[in-house]
Amino acid sequence: MDIKRKISRQLFCTVLLFSLSFAGKAQYLPIIPQPQHVVVEEGKLTISQELVIHATPLAERAVTYLREELDSRFQRFAFVHTDRPAQLLFETISTDDGGGDEYYELEVRRSDIIIRATGPTGYFRAVSSLLQLLESVKSGKQLELPLLKIKDQPRYGWRGFMLDESRHFFGKEKVKQLLDWMAFYKLNVFHWHLTDEPAWRIAIKKYPFLTLVGGIGSYTDPTNPAKYYSQEDIKEVVAYAQSLYIRVVPEIDMPGHATAANRAYPSLSGGGTEEHPHFTFHPAKETTYTFLANVLKETNMLFPSNLLHLGGDEVAFGSDAWNKDAKIDSLKSRLGFLSNKDVETYFMRRMADTVYSIGAKLLVWDEMADAGLPVDKSILFWWRHDKISQFDLLQKKGYPTVVCPRLPFYFDFVQDEKDENGRKWGEAFNSLMSVYRYDITALEGRAINKDLILGVQANLWTERVASDMKLEYMTFPRIAALAEVAWTKDARKNEENFRAVLKKQLSLYRRDNLYFYDPFAHGNVEPAAPVINKKYIDNPE
Repeated sequence: MDIKRKISRQLFCTVLLFSLSFAGKAQYLPIIPQPQHVVVEEGKLTISQELVIHATPLAERAVTYLREELDSRFQRFAFVHTDRPAQLLFETISTDDGGGDEYYELEVRRSDIIIRATGPTGYFRAVSSLLQLLESVKSGKQLELPLLKIKDQPRYGWRGFMLDESRHFFGKEKVKQLLDWMAFYKLNVFHWHLTDEPAWRIAIKKYPFLTLVGGIGSYTDPTNPAKYYSQEDIKEVVAYAQSLYIRVVPEIDMPGHATAANRAYPSLSGGGTEEHPHFTFHPAKETTYTFLANVLKETNMLFPSNLLHLGGDEVAFGSDAWNKDAKIDSLKSRLGFLSNKDVETYFMRRMADTVYSIGAKLLVWDEMADAGLPVDKSILFWWRHDKISQFDLLQKKGYPTVVCPRLPFYFDFVQDEKDENGRKWGEAFNSLMSVYRYDITALEGRAINKDLILGVQANLWTERVASDMKLEYMTFPRIAALAEVAWTKDARKNEENFRAVLKKQLSLYRRDNLYFYDPFAHGNVEPAAPVINKKYIDNPE
């Protein structure tokens, strides 16, 4: 594991446990996201140079992760597996409270640390919390921790971050750095948007021109040399993510946003507009479905998550061209279709059958709510914050849903009213605290079945994100607020504590050479624009 990439997560040892001394008050820890249950006691544990670890085999990966992290930060320490009484003990437990495989308990006692979990993922989450708790080395020879008890589990099972690499390509080392920070903040789904109009970024062996031709260009420069991930690159990133207990979900966009693929294989094109040329795949050619089925079969082999996102959004940007195509007219007549929307639905149902046939689950954006996809094999993403009726429709139809509305979870929106290079929604934008304050409880309140809300995701589209520095600036520190929304229940969220912990963690960003937005630089923690998320929940269309 690259030490430079890891150093920021390890320097959290310098974060002071400033909130632990307030006996009798609500107790919070310098951890993001904040744990669900915390008890802090008087006293401390001193860890000397030899840290003795005794672990169940189920904790093997968590122990390795802990050792790698501390080895690179505390070179003075030795890590020993022995039959002597352990300073750090991993135990397996069972729980009846619905904690699932991410449930853990962390107890710091006068003589040792005990981590209890229901399985490997819980151990890993516990280690992430322990790493954030560690103080700086006071004497150079020891670490000290306050005595405490944590019982913790996530609010939602889906805690995601999406990166668009079609419009601008960042490469696997930057992706791995992002995955490191996702693990640090207990995010667990990396949604990888790999194909769109500007470029195709995943190698498909059966169709090499997809990357050799379709991989050329970016949103800002259509002449950029081809950049893409080989299948070996994909396997490397997926394995790295798995080691951090993060699932990777690829997105192969269709039937719209297909320009790059159609540039490589023009016979697939269903047309588009002057602004969006060759925007769609041709829905009336059998060769289109054969081609895409082959692409999805190769893609799914690379991603053990068995989750395939097929987009399905904004097809109308280019589907007017279908009205001038004789083959599509014939398709409409033969199947009794009255509109291009009917053709969209037909297309997605056919591709859904392919996804199901290879043992995967289908993921699509909320435009596909009326496509008649089976609810037990599909996940839909509600992204149009101004169309709360679409969320209601997903609930009515019984679709498992990932919540990722533009406001506040599109990280290509600016986070400061003074920022010029980014998006706004009228006068609204996505400040740090608008992310933190997102009222998902109100969304649960209007849900027919709140269990259909799988979780929360932020999406970073990259039309205006052309460099690593801009990617970092748009992501940090909002990713920390996202993590607390997704993990921590309302009763345990505390804005004052979150700001205080985050302010300390900015030094970690600096040590990882991140170019981040500093919300404290000018006292600009509060959003200057109104927080409008709740307005759309309280006042539906």
